[in-house]
Amino acid sequence: MSISASLVKELRDRTGLGMMECKKALVETNGDIEAAIDELRKSGLAKADKKADRVAAEGALIMKTNAAGDTAYLVEVNCETDFVGKDDNFVNFANVVANTAAEQNITDVTALMATEVNGEPLEETRRALVMKIGENINVRRVEALVAPGNNVYTYSHGGRIAVAVALNGGDEELGRDVAMHIAATNPNCIDESQVDQTLLDKEREIFTAQAESEGKPAEIIEKMIIGRMKKFLKEITLVGQPFVKDPDQTVEQLLKSKNATVTQFSRLALGEGIEKKVENFAEEVMAQVKAS
Repeated sequence: MSISASLVKELRDRTGLGMMECKKALVETNGDIEAAIDELRKSGLAKADKKADRVAAEGALIMKTNAAGDTAYLVEVNCETDFVGKDDNFVNFANVVANTAAEQNITDVTALMATEVNGEPLEETRRALVMKIGENINVRRVEALVAPGNNVYTYSHGGRIAVAVALNGGDEELGRDVAMHIAATNPNCIDESQVDQTLLDKEREIFTAQAESEGKPAEIIEKMIIGRMKKFLKEITLVGQPFVKDPDQTVEQLLKSKNATVTQFSRLALGEGIEKKVENFAEEVMAQVKAS
């Protein structure tokens, strides 16, 4: 059967695949473009599965706030390269995933990917996108910051760091400023009451060993430890840190000046915790030269 160039082009536009692969599928399905798409997707699923073990640590962090303004959803969708992370197809998919999470209040990734959008589970849409783009794509995590009675504000730093913060009092400008500060400094928690005791014990042990190594008297060592612990707590707690836009005041002082308090915050960094493969192309070329 003769397959027209226009039919091949239409199939390429709809699937993003190569000309020969599209023509072959059309020949096998006697020019039925819908059947050809089905066949390509079936074969594409296998290709998508083969890519599933490839490291995907780039991508985007997308945030959506509900209509009431008291809940924010933070979604991480990964791909393999920064280039694909900026591709319209990838960005559109990431936004659909985040919108679905926010609209249907879903924080479980498995449940989210089983949710149908436009008559198709998001997982199937993901697999089709893997086939089209040629990279592993993964919806890694979804977090919701729920703060009834408070206002939730968000800040994104280039799509690579996402922050949501809940304020009791204050205004939108303050919310954005505090979220921006959290993005920059990555505090451990809001205040001293939330610091894990194990972390405190570990730091005290380290500070004690350091002070003892300096040969100071016991009473001096204790004072040194108290001072160093106070400094440590200011460094890791949100309210104790100097405000990034005005280091002459702490975040706590800023909040008090606006009659506001932070009740919760969430911060995600793109690809954090994913072990990335470091390519050394010079070594790779040398290895190939030696092998030849």
